[in-house]
Amino acid sequence: MTVGLLLVLLLVLGAEFANGLTDAANAIATVVGTRVLTPAKAVIMAAVLNMVGVIVTGTAVAATIGTDIVRPEAITLQTVAAAMLTIVVWTFAAWLFGIPTSETHELVAGLAGAGLATAGPAALLWEGWRKVLIGLGVSTLVGFGLAFLIMVAIYWIFRKVRRYRASRLFGRLQILSAAFMAFSHGSNDGQKFMGVFALALLLGGVHDTFYVPLWVMLLCGSTMALGTATGGWRIIRTMGSKISRLEPVHGFAAETAASVAILVSSRFGIPLSTTHTIGTAIMGVGATRRLSAVNWNVSRQIVATWVVTFPACLLLGYLFSLLFGLVF
Repeated sequence: MTVGLLLVLLLVLGAEFANGLTDAANAIATVVGTRVLTPAKAVIMAAVLNMVGVIVTGTAVAATIGTDIVRPEAITLQTVAAAMLTIVVWTFAAWLFGIPTSETHELVAGLAGAGLATAGPAALLWEGWRKVLIGLGVSTLVGFGLAFLIMVAIYWIFRKVRRYRASRLFGRLQILSAAFMAFSHGSNDGQKFMGVFALALLLGGVHDTFYVPLWVMLLCGSTMALGTATGGWRIIRTMGSKISRLEPVHGFAAETAASVAILVSSRFGIPLSTTHTIGTAIMGVGATRRLSAVNWNVSRQIVATWVVTFPACLLLGYLFSLLFGLVF
């Protein structure tokens, strides 16, 4: 364990902490926004079930991030450090304004930019990027469409049930859907920085092959939970109340749709954005009432940030990698 490797691992944990500020907060935003759970209880639930999701569902997404985005043999620890610094800078800048960002896209763009600076286009691997593009489609189209369909089905099934009875029922059910959301988040987002951590251990010579030990899972999962507990409320407020006015039934539909999309993607090692998935799912349930039920001004700001994130982080990763190359 060299000083250089230790610094890189600390940067990975810093990026994981930043992930807790945004993406992990998305997993509990709706259940807090509908006041079904208090922020404290929701954070505890998210922390525990994120960890369970990571341990139970394997490391397919971690392997995609660690070995299929850039060629491990073509990059260095400086490449990983540049990508992690990119995530920390971009995430904290967006967090200050309460804007949810996609750490998935920051991560792959930062790695790509840093990899290009280190070894040129040959550093990139198509297999991983194919999965990233699939994940983008799933998070955007499936998140919105599935949430819309679930909400329509609920309206039809419970059309003769009194409103207060339905609200009481879905208040209980949303606890289950929020737990499902936290579990599925761990199965996908919880794995990504574990993959980078394991990649750094491989590049640093600690491991001879790529794998994710249990202690790495526990360390990264705990760091992410700390980030959510420390400052996740900014993002929770945006996602839980500013996109659309949510009641427990809407939160249940959005969380269920997002969870299904995320869990299926995790099964195939597809990294996707939890921010995109739950964000578009909230838009989908809001659109079932009427289009004006969605705050499109806030939604446009969020989508604009998603669009800008990839080229901005690609450039930052490239520049930070060049800077580290000059310094070290």
